Amino acid sequence: MWTRRVTATAPPGGSDHRSIGCSIVDVSRVASPVTGVVGRFLAGAGLLVRGLGLYVRSPGLMLLGVVPALISGAFFLAALGTLVYFVDDLAALVTPFADDWSSTARSLVRVIAGLAFLGLGGLLGVLTFTAVTLVIGDPFYEKISEQVEQRYGGTPGAVDVPFWSSLRRSLADSVRLVALTALVGIPLFLAGFIPVVGQTVVPVIGAAVGGWFLAVELVGAPFYRRGMRLPQRRTILKADRPTALGFGVAVFLCFLIPLGAVLIMPAAVAGATLLARRSLGQSIEKD
Repeated sequence: MWTRRVTATAPPGGSDHRSIGCSIVDVSRVASPVTGVVGRFLAGAGLLVRGLGLYVRSPGLMLLGVVPALISGAFFLAALGTLVYFVDDLAALVTPFADDWSSTARSLVRVIAGLAFLGLGGLLGVLTFTAVTLVIGDPFYEKISEQVEQRYGGTPGAVDVPFWSSLRRSLADSVRLVALTALVGIPLFLAGFIPVVGQTVVPVIGAAVGGWFLAVELVGAPFYRRGMRLPQRRTILKADRPTALGFGVAVFLCFLIPLGAVLIMPAAVAGATLLARRSLGQSIEKD
């Protein structure tokens, strides 16, 4: 059972305040574009670097954090290998209209189709890997997140959330996010068939979409600790979207590197805790 009602509302008059527990956070002030959109994007990416620094200074947590990522990483590596093995067959399956074309034209359209399949598989793979790893490693990543919070003054407005309730809600929110990612990924998959655009613009859009969903997914632990669910954390991150995107895109790109997801996942959890604190107007600097 949640022990405190937490709401996220904006009062009349246009000022973007949100009620969190017993305190009011002026999100418009916290997220004000002091350094501009590009600066905030880079600051978001910097949170991952800071998370990595916090993580590597705790060798015990490093080992614990890698274990669940290794378990889910083995599964998703096998899934990716299967996709790569069958990608030519899948490309031929969705392009039967090219059977009678010249070999050059047929090969070109099927290479494009194969790249579209790999792009969609990569987008869904990164998001589902994150969701599954967070579920498997919930106790480990919760510990990492808590230690980061303690470094910067603890968790204001913390609520008592039983483990199984937290796990159930986390799983439900993860399923919703993955389903939404798949819904967004379908148009991107279709756009991947467009020559040039599908191999240049679409991957950039895919990284931005994947980065946003990763940011929303990874901040789950610190928001749950404050009794806040998916709609609330999504709304609060939107108030400073460039920072959230900078963090999420940096994580997304690292996850595309072989073994990057396994090694970076715990650091991403630490960085996401910093992102959550910043988004809520709480200190991410030591006293």
